[in-house]
Amino acid sequence: MRTEWVDHRVHPALRGLVATAVGYRQEGLAPGLHRGLPSPHLTFVVTLDEPLVLLAHPDPGQAPGRYDGLVGGLHTRPALIEHPGRQAGLQLSLTPAGARALLGVPAGALASLDAPVDDVLGAPGRELVDRVRSAPDWRGRFGAVEQVLLRSARQDSAPAPEVAEAWRLTTAAGGRLRVAEVAARVGWSDRHLEKRFRAETGLSPKEAARVVRFDRARRVLATRAGARDLAGLAADLGFADQAHLTREWRALTGLSPTGWLAAEFGFVQDRPPQREQAAAHDHT
Repeated sequence: MRTEWVDHRVHPALRGLVATAVGYRQEGLAPGLHRGLPSPHLTFVVTLDEPLVLLAHPDPGQAPGRYDGLVGGLHTRPALIEHPGRQAGLQLSLTPAGARALLGVPAGALASLDAPVDDVLGAPGRELVDRVRSAPDWRGRFGAVEQVLLRSARQDSAPAPEVAEAWRLTTAAGGRLRVAEVAARVGWSDRHLEKRFRAETGLSPKEAARVVRFDRARRVLATRAGARDLAGLAADLGFADQAHLTREWRALTGLSPTGWLAAEFGFVQDRPPQREQAAAHDHT
């Protein structure tokens, strides 16, 4: 199997908007299904060769589709992606603030949805995909993405400060803070926070905490060698116990932790931990 991961440090003007930027190429995998999992970042993917084939979206009402470039919102159900044993492209992990600034819409407008890049960005989206796919190397591909996004970025668009702070508190605490505590810290009632937070991000504060906690557990589990200490992992990351971890894993992925590893091993075994460049559903 051939695997290549390229971790790109984004332009300073994109930090806080783009958490990670990764180029990938894998060949020699067994054809099958891959799960795009819940994540605290929106997904922005441009493929290099064949389109991304989604058989099922986080929103079960959305029809299957094929995408040369895709923007995926925050979600709590897995996407099902068909692959022929190979994949190549680049992926940006956008923060909710990045959705507003770079896509021109709140993340809540894309909740549980997958959309072609040009449907979201219009003509600049078509230009972006064409330039990435025609670039000869990773430097040129990432340069093309950054040039188009920086050109169309809206500097005056940002979430309400209280929502931004609630998001920061939730992610910084690894999803351990109760909603009432987050609301108290930003000076809003639980109900008002729920309404504004969901409209901005597409998730409730409680759902966001679940996704953040799960995402941390997934990344740790994917990099642990040898015996998998699920009880220790649960204790370290704020789950009540191993049973709670397993229930959450099944709810968010459709598989147990060990079942996910067995099904996705070819996708996670050689992937280095992604560097967070801000203070990444993961379709690859």
